[in-house]
Order: sequence, then C-alpha cells, then structure tokens
Amino acid sequence: MFIPHNNAQLYTVEFGNGPRTFVAHGGWTGSWELWTEPFTHLSKTWRTVAYDHRGTGATIAPVESISIENMVADLFAVLDKLNIETCVLGAESAGGIVAVNAVLQQPNRFEGLVLVDALLHNEDGGSDANFINGLKTNYKGTVGGFVDACVPESESNSIEIRSWGRKILARATSESAVRLLECTHGIDLRPQLAQIQIPTLIIHGDSDAIVPLSDSEYVATQIPNNRLHVVKGAGHVPTTTRPLEVAQAINQYFS
Repeated sequence: MFIPHNNAQLYTVEFGNGPRTFVAHGGWTGSWELWTEPFTHLSKTWRTVAYDHRGTGATIAPVESISIENMVADLFAVLDKLNIETCVLGAESAGGIVAVNAVLQQPNRFEGLVLVDALLHNEDGGSDANFINGLKTNYKGTVGGFVDACVPESESNSIEIRSWGRKILARATSESAVRLLECTHGIDLRPQLAQIQIPTLIIHGDSDAIVPLSDSEYVATQIPNNRLHVVKGAGHVPTTTRPLEVAQAINQYFS
C-alpha cells in the first residue's frame, strides 16, 4: 500500500498477525527489501511492517523533500496509519539515525529498538566527497563497488546477494542517493544514546567494512539496557546474508 504523508507516497508492506509488532527501516538507498529474509522468520510470530523511506524503492517523493526530519515524521505517519500504538523498531545502517531520533522524540511509542550495523554519526561529511563524486559521475559502478564492500562473505549465495543488492540500490536515483547521504552530514547521536531507556538489541557483523564493529561496541557502553550480538564473518548487511541469525537474535532478546 501507499501511505500519503507530507508530499510523499510511502510504499508500505505488512505480514503476519502476531500479538507484537516489529517495524523495520532500511539504510541509505536500501529499501524495505533489506528486511525481506528476516521477515520470513519473524512473521510467524510477529506482525511485521516495513516501508520504503524517501528516495528508495517504490516510494514517491521529491528529492528536495529528503531530510532526517521528514523521514522521522514519515515513520510516525506509518505507525499512525496502521494503528500501531507501540512496536519494536528495527533499523539497518543509516536508518539507525532515523530510528534513534524517533525513539528520542517519542519513547512511549516503542517497546524496543534493534540496531543492525547502524551508522549513528557522520560528523565529518567531507570524507564522503569522493564517494559522492562517484555517485554523480558513475552511479552504477559506484553502487556496485559499494555493494561488494557491503557483502564480503564467501558463502555459496553471496554472488546472488550482491546481484540482489545492486538491483535494490539501482531503484534509487543518483540525486536521491546523494541527498540521502548528504542529510547525514554533521550528525552525531552518540552524546544522546544514554537517554534511550528501552531494551535495545545491537547487531553487528564483525567483517563490516562500512561501519566498524567498534561503533556498535561503543553504543553498547552508552545505552543502559542493551545486548550486543556480533555476527561472526558477516559484513554490513547481515539482514540479507545471515537472516536466520538476525531473526533468532531478535526473537530471543524480545521473548
């Protein structure tokens, strides 16, 4: 379904009818599809909901409307439209910025938080200059290189996962990809993490070349009520490469 909000049409999906609700957010230009495989397992006992944030997937939104503020508001619009009073909120990579901001704004709406290889600070946006130039001049090649870096695993299906990842990210335009990256510049949520009081599961691949494991290890020292689950041998997107382990970690933590 498409949920209209603030000059955007947010493509939204839901599965399962369990007593608790899990809402998922993708990262950077990654659509809700990043959560497809974990949802295969979670939907057996949860109501699972996800949507394509601005600039990704099937969602329709002007590039100039892409901002952290609007994406946080979009999250609450989805919850309200689907009559979700409370949920466990999951986010991958840069989606962690949206999720943490939402929890800080309205903590009463969330029973728990799941951060997967989360990017929570990008205070030195200048380091993205070469990457942004690549997105503008050779979008397909730059995205392909990024996907390869995200999926260093050598499992038998890694080639297929990389191909899938390229197709997911290819649905975003170069302009949207740049805007989604630029709107993280100058952000550092680390000083606010101690304010998060809800149970938080931190999942991180120990072979992540995009966001280092040390970032999540630091997060685990700041949020009072948390568990850090390290996925051995996994890169930046264990939701696609180790979906069963991700789903099991979520089920065990929130049992």
